[in-house]
Amino acid sequence: MRTKPTSVTIDAADLPPLTAEQTARLEAMAARPDDEIDYSEIPPLSDAFWAHAVRGRYDRPTKTSTTVRIDSDVLAWLRAQGRGYQTRINAILRREMLAALKREE
Repeated sequence: MRTKPTSVTIDAADLPPLTAEQTARLEAMAARPDDEIDYSEIPPLSDAFWAHAVRGRYDRPTKTSTTVRIDSDVLAWLRAQGRGYQTRINAILRREMLAALKREE
């Protein structure tokens, strides 16, 4: 049986205060020199990763409802891939927009 995802909203202005232990751990981490940080478990990021990196992706753009004329075969192909075809249309358009913006730089 499928369960509904749980949503939790956290008010950053109303967080509980840090405990003495949490404060001590944060202070110890802040005081540690960078050359003592163990990065061995973090995989290296390739140039290909950074080539497709997009700054500020955590801020979701506002969606606007619109009507678009799309060729029937294109729409059939998108719908044949299953649920979320409108999201796929948006992703395709966004990818092309970002590529065009990058070419303009």
